[in-house]
Amino acid sequence: MELSCDVLLPGDQDRDAEGVVLALSAPISFWGGVDPKTGDIIDARHPQRGECVAGRVLALPGTIGSSSASAVLLELVHAGKAPAAILMTEPDAILLLGLVVAREMGWATPPALRVGAQDQRRIADRRVVVDRQGRLSLAG
Repeated sequence: MELSCDVLLPGDQDRDAEGVVLALSAPISFWGGVDPKTGDIIDARHPQRGECVAGRVLALPGTIGSSSASAVLLELVHAGKAPAAILMTEPDAILLLGLVVAREMGWATPPALRVGAQDQRRIADRRVVVDRQGRLSLAG
């Protein structure tokens, strides 16, 4: 299976992103919802509480707005606890800002792509590779 996705923000240009898809079943607020030091989902009301976003391909059905989301994502990148890639049903400019700032700081950043909700559910819990052109495929 291969999906062609819209690249919202490219990640590091020297490697493909790979990881197991953590497809969230509900929108999340990064501020107060994700621990920036560990990558753990800490929102007590979130269905995936206790899961970790670090090194996973994070599929977001949406985000719950806070302008602090970009800072939390920036902290995740700096701590080495960021997702391997981020899949969004719709672009979230505030969240993407965290990746833009991380890249400007010279830190390794994950790619962000637009992937529909139905496709996100189809690849849940599967290991995928995201190449630099935005193609997403099941890993070996």
